[in-house]
Amino acid sequence: MSLFDAFRYDGKRVLVVGGATGMGAAAAELAQAAGAEVVVMDFAEVKLPGAKAIQVNLAEQASIDAAVDECGGPVHALFACAGVADGTPGIEKINFIGHRHLIDRMRAAGMLSRGAAIGFISSAAGLGWEANLTELKEYLDTPDFDSAAAWVAEHNKADYLSTKQAICAYVARQAFSLLKEGIRINAICPGPTDTPLAQANKDLWLGFGADYRGEVGIEASTPLEQAYPLVFLCSDAASVITGITMITDAGYISSGITDSFPPAAPAALFLLGRM
Repeated sequence: MSLFDAFRYDGKRVLVVGGATGMGAAAAELAQAAGAEVVVMDFAEVKLPGAKAIQVNLAEQASIDAAVDECGGPVHALFACAGVADGTPGIEKINFIGHRHLIDRMRAAGMLSRGAAIGFISSAAGLGWEANLTELKEYLDTPDFDSAAAWVAEHNKADYLSTKQAICAYVARQAFSLLKEGIRINAICPGPTDTPLAQANKDLWLGFGADYRGEVGIEASTPLEQAYPLVFLCSDAASVITGITMITDAGYISSGITDSFPPAAPAALFLLGRM
């Protein structure tokens, strides 16, 4: 055994929700390469050789319950990667409520034991969550799948930004209660990443920050480049990290905050709720 083994997943069972494509698929492949037994849940076809595939519709509670039962335990690392764009029916369930229900079911069943970790994929759209924390607490206080969906309908929050802010707030708020069970929870906040979902919204999603990337000489990140920090956060090497949303955007937001790249400042301050 070496000190570097803390970064590996040997002997661990990993569940990737939304692991058929994009960053989720990259996380599943990376965890498998690091020694994990991998289970992938998705609505789309799962193509990773050697992984157990389970179909799930995160917009339907019954589908989630059946998928959790099929998965069984233990699960040492749960990657919550599924997400859709604005205009998708059930976006609030697919992007957040369904993930939360799945986690609640797994906790209740004892599938996430001490030492387990949860990793979400958020977005730059979720960065200003602190400014809306009072309302977000009300949302997070909903006790179950149906009441959360009803709250969203009542408050007209079935949109991409609201779902990503809910993820960031949930990660921060749950850190304490989960850690009492020995479970860590974190998220990454990717910059523009060349995924199928981003390609479907190319002008908006991949156009964001293009001037910054041109100035520093980089491209939009690849799914694997985002999977690296996500898989790290759920490894034993990150054992003292919980409750954070790690911004993985090649420095765009930081450059905007500090005005080192002035064109990024308006977007960065807006996203952070500081305007």
